[in-house]
Amino acid sequence: MFRAGYVAVVGLANAGKSSLVNALVGEKVAIISSKPQTTRDNILGIVSGKDYQIVLVDTPGVHHSKNALDKTMMKNVRSAVSGVDLILYLIDGATVPSSEEKEYIKHLEVPTKIIKTKIDLKGIKNFDCDLEISSKTGQNLDKLKDMILENLPQYEHEHYIFDKEYYTDKSVKFLIGEEIREKALLHLHQELPHGVAVEITRFFEDDRAVHIDADLVCENERHKGMIIGKGGQTLKKIGTEARAYAEELLNKKVILKIFVRVEKNWRDRPDKIKSLGY
Repeated sequence: MFRAGYVAVVGLANAGKSSLVNALVGEKVAIISSKPQTTRDNILGIVSGKDYQIVLVDTPGVHHSKNALDKTMMKNVRSAVSGVDLILYLIDGATVPSSEEKEYIKHLEVPTKIIKTKIDLKGIKNFDCDLEISSKTGQNLDKLKDMILENLPQYEHEHYIFDKEYYTDKSVKFLIGEEIREKALLHLHQELPHGVAVEITRFFEDDRAVHIDADLVCENERHKGMIIGKGGQTLKKIGTEARAYAEELLNKKVILKIFVRVEKNWRDRPDKIKSLGY
């Protein structure tokens, strides 16, 4: 028998959703940051075997909407949980689920498993869950995979939803754009992350290299100066680290140019959110 289906990975910000998806897929599908709401779109991570295919849907963190971008992110969460075979609801093991969170879980209309994450860390709390895991150490990930497969539809013949060579539905341009954003989150101050986006404006390949131009979009001139940094050092670090990722991904020399562009209050402009791919 062949098992295949969709699994939504849901939870509050920083519950470890992207880390889990990357660990199960074995490739870097989603960017990771200690800053909340790093993931903005539903990103598919695809795990394929001889007799199964698991399509993981990495979702933005569940949160209250403050602007148009937040509303778009929560719309993505609702879309993900409505069309899957199973929900993994992740809870950071160092926290205790609130009554509001428990109420949210209770009203999910798809079979749901509660997964306690980050159990390799100190200060883990006690609360009811279906499984305790660590994406960092790999503890219980095999058990989690078995749990997922037990809850997916069965087919008499092969039923690959995606080509079994794929590990994500996202394009190379998307992955590189997200990597640039991850490096920006790494090097910028706390006030900046939600106001930063990346747009790939040029992407072409010749015999010598892959040429990529990208705009790092921010909301005001002050933030632009922070992104560039003294003597351009912050932007240089972002570019150097993102280029290394792109070269490994593409297995070819990459010429990456990053520019900083101001789009005032873009998070409150649905047209701009859409044009940036969220």
